[in-house]
Amino acid sequence: MSDEGKTSILILDDEPIVSKRLKPSLEKKGYEVETFTASIDALQRAGERNFDIVITDLKMEGLDGMEFLTKVKERSPKTEVIVITGFATRETARESFAKGASGFLAKPFKLSEITRAIEKAAKKI
Repeated sequence: MSDEGKTSILILDDEPIVSKRLKPSLEKKGYEVETFTASIDALQRAGERNFDIVITDLKMEGLDGMEFLTKVKERSPKTEVIVITGFATRETARESFAKGASGFLAKPFKLSEITRAIEKAAKKI
């Protein structure tokens, strides 16, 4: 948890629209949100501080979501990770959970679905 007692969330998605949609609504709900479109930048930031919740896309240039998920969990095992993807398969869902994800959402998702996943993850913290 951040200094202000807010739940901190890192969002990584190479499509800027995802962060643009999520950030304002999550901040309104009282979360502290940082967004990234490049996995290398998000990884560097996740190395500087522990986030309570990480939301990551799977398919991206460079480091993919599975690698990012693995690295985040290695550094900060308590971080709750929610995977979002436009390429949802049973296999990718299974692999995400096996690597420690607490949630898995297929795109396009409704704001209410991601909010529910975040609230569920926040309860575990």
